[in-house]
Amino acid sequence: MNKIRAYVRESYLELTTKVTWPTWAELQNSAIIVLVASLIIGLIIFFMDFLSQGIMNILYKMF
Repeated sequence: MNKIRAYVRESYLELTTKVTWPTWAELQNSAIIVLVASLIIGLIIFFMDFLSQGIMNILYKMF
């Protein structure tokens, strides 16, 4: 039980004294970057799916 208490105590101290938390502005900038990157990746996947669907339709019509 003492090991669990020590672990919790050390974890709390690390989170409150050693971790550098981002400012609100840094957090917003990071969130915007993630949002834009997610949209770009989503669009790339959409176009790849659209193209592969078109290719498969052409192949199915041939046979």
